[in-house]
Order: sequence, then structure tokens, then C-alpha cells
Amino acid sequence: MSQLSQGHAEKTPPQHPPQHQPEASGLRRSMTSRHLVMIALGGVIGSGLFVSSGYTIAQAGPLGAVLAYTVGALVAYMVMSGLGELSARHPVAGGFHAHATRDLGPAWGFATAWLYWMCWAVALASEFTASGISMQRWFPEVPVWVWSLAFATLLFTLNAISSRVFAETEFWFSLIKVAAVLVVIVVGAATLIGLNPVSDAGPLGFANFRTGQGLFPMGFSGVLVTILAVFYAFSGTELIGVAAGEAKDPQRSIPRAIRTAVVRLAVFFIGAIVVIAAIVPFSEAGTDESPFVTVFDAAGLPGGADIMNFVIITALLSAGNSGLYSCSRMLHSMGLAGQAPKILSKTNRRAVPMLALSLSILGGLASLLSSVIAPGSLFLALVSISGFAVVAVWIVICASHLSFRRHHVRVYGNTTSLPYRAPWFPVLPIIALILLTISLIGVGFDPVQRPALWFGIPFTLACLGYYRWRHGPGVFSPQRGERELSHDTAGTSRAG
Repeated sequence: MSQLSQGHAEKTPPQHPPQHQPEASGLRRSMTSRHLVMIALGGVIGSGLFVSSGYTIAQAGPLGAVLAYTVGALVAYMVMSGLGELSARHPVAGGFHAHATRDLGPAWGFATAWLYWMCWAVALASEFTASGISMQRWFPEVPVWVWSLAFATLLFTLNAISSRVFAETEFWFSLIKVAAVLVVIVVGAATLIGLNPVSDAGPLGFANFRTGQGLFPMGFSGVLVTILAVFYAFSGTELIGVAAGEAKDPQRSIPRAIRTAVVRLAVFFIGAIVVIAAIVPFSEAGTDESPFVTVFDAAGLPGGADIMNFVIITALLSAGNSGLYSCSRMLHSMGLAGQAPKILSKTNRRAVPMLALSLSILGGLASLLSSVIAPGSLFLALVSISGFAVVAVWIVICASHLSFRRHHVRVYGNTTSLPYRAPWFPVLPIIALILLTISLIGVGFDPVQRPALWFGIPFTLACLGYYRWRHGPGVFSPQRGERELSHDTAGTSRAG
């Protein structure tokens, strides 16, 4: 053996490092794979599918919308595979924020956490408002703000009881949404081929895919412009990483949950978009009415509008439920890592970070208030940062995965000790990085979405600059991040 080989052998840790031990975070591992899957579905299946899918069809055309959602599903799979590897090896509270801190540097973890917290805080405001507006269909005399406050109180209570109650509630919320999507796919498909006995429209086929302007009526640029909206529609799958610190048997449950969630989302989203694009005429697609309602009407289902109104309210509450959970755990994780006041890491006897949860619901209500007081300035900035945050967080996950795997192999020589190995490394994370970057470039060509860059990039730079000013040099170093997380984990290291 050469001198170099001997030196490496002396310094190399055991080939099978000890698996991650439960961190001293105060959280409780009570979520099963079933809960993790439904949390991901709950965060994803919301207004992005039930409402915004009409916008995607109007901008990209029927075939373009199907193509855009297919790309979104593939990128979601690429990103989540990397997150599965990271979270199975380091199933810590805060998920990808902790991974970014460990594998890229604490400044990146800090910026990622605030971007994601802002994303869900703004989403909470949107969910509360949209739920209140939807309730006015049945109770027109009750002001929207009353329903918004009532729903905020409900979601806060569900999250405050325990993580198990949150997960179980989210399971049933998500089950209603999944059932609605499956009904639309099955009934819509039957209508398309003429097997729907209650529809008098006859076989519709796929004639709507051939518009007067061709298969891509807005050109391929229309597909590119909608990609960011599609990525936003798929956002929420990463909630599995956020919940990793409270998952039972994380080395097995996390990879299984990610695989199951991504496959189901691909089937639900692409199947629903194919049916919707075939039934809803391209010239009538938009956001004035949920395309799901249009499909129900075309299928001849009685009470379709009321049924979908109930499903949409459930979808909004489900997304808000997941969002509030994510916000609280992100603040809790930052408190553990020393990137926010330590008191935010405190949990009560039910293992719930109540202060982080309270600040998160206040952030959602503040965003709601800004949507009324300053919709054209402050709220526009918040919404833009929220849209930008989704792609930025996915980029950080891919970069963290590349850094983690490279360092792990350098230290241990192989990947056999990893509980889960993402396939096709490094091809998939690199392709995902390229496609995510292209989506941000495409946003610059859409005046409606362009503020996402105007506000999102400066906000990110401000977070990075503040952390560098506050904590000095070395904050972009993984070694610094490993030291800052050392009190958050027991017996783990950046290398795994």
C-alpha cells in the first residue's frame, strides 16, 4: 500500500458510521409514512391545481400546459430524490434549512429559512382570504374577515394540540382533495370517450388540443413563462423534509414517503390537466372559474359547483394547515441552530414549539392585513418573494445534495452507509438546477411575474449580507455550518 493510501486509511472513519440519533430538539417522533405522504399532498394540491391550472392552459395552450406540468413533475422528482437522501441521513427539524446550513454554510441556511417562512406566511394570508370568499357562496351576509379569523383560529388550534393531531387532520383534509381529483380524472375521462351516462355532450375526444393557432397557440415561450407557476403548484412536496424531525423510523419512512408522494402527484396533476385541457376550451380557460367546476358541469354532475366549493375550501384549509406547521418548524429549527433567538426552539409538554407557532400565525395575519392596506406595494412584494422562494429553495436543496454527496464520498470512499441513495447522481440534480434556473430567466419575460425577481433577489441578498455582517467571515463555509449545528444533533457530522 502506498504512503498516500496508508495515510488515508488511518484518517478514514468507519465505513458504516453510526446512524442518526434523535436530536435534542424537544420534538416528538410521532409521524408515520402515511402522515408524511398526506402532508406533502396537502401542501401541494391546492389553488395551484384547482384554480391556477386554468391560467396555465390560457397561457401555454392545452398541450403546452400538459408539457409544463410534466416538466414540473420531473423536476419535483429530481429535487425530492436529493431531499430524500439528505433527510434520511440527517432527519432533523427544519429539513432543508438545516441541510443548507450543514452542506453550504450557515448564511445560506439563514436565507433559505426566511425565504421559505415568508413563502408560507404569505400563502396563509391567501388561503384565509380565499376561504372566506368561498364561504360567501353560502353565507353572503358574513364578512370575509370573520371567516378568515375563524379559519386562522381553527388551524392554530389544530397545530397547537400536538404534531400527531396536525398530521391526522392533514391526512383527512388531503384525502378529500385526492378523492376530488380522482373523481375529476375518472369522470372527465369517461366524458371524453363517451362513456359518461349522465352527460349529453357525446364523446368530446381531444379536439380541444388543436386550437386555431396550432398545438402551441402562444408559442413555446408561453410554456416557458408558465413554468414558474407550475413549479409553485408543485411546491409543498418539500414539507416531508420539514417534518423529518418528527418522523418515525426516518431512514425508511422518509424515502418511501417521497417516492409515493411524487408518483401520486405526477398521476394526479398530469391526469387532471389532460382531462381539463381536453374538456375546457382554450379560449375560455382562465382564473374566473375553477376548471374543475367546468369539468363537473360538462360531465352533467348535479350540484357540481357546491361540491367543488366545499373541496376548494378544504384544499385551502389543508394548504394553510401545512403552511402554518412549516412556518413554526422553520423558526424552531433556526432557534436550534442559533440563527434566531434561542427561545424559538422551546417546546411545551406536548412537544409543540408554541412561540414559533404563535409568531407564524401572526405573520400570516400581518400578511393578510397588508393585502388590505397596501395591496399594490407591500403585499405585492410579499407575494413576489413567495413565488421566488419556491424555486430558490429547490435550487438550494439540489446544491446541498451535490455538496453532501461529494463530501461523503471523499470521507467514506463510497455511499454504502447511506440509508437512501438518490438515483442517477449527479445527473439529476444538475439537470434540475439547469431547469430551475431557466424558469427564473423565463419569469423575466412575463411582466406579471417579473416582480418575483425584483423583490426576491434583493431579499435573498439582504439576508445573506445581514448574516455576514452579523456573524463575520466564514458564514458561507460548510465547516462553519457544521459547528453551528453541532448542538442540534447528537453524534452526527456533515459527512454523515
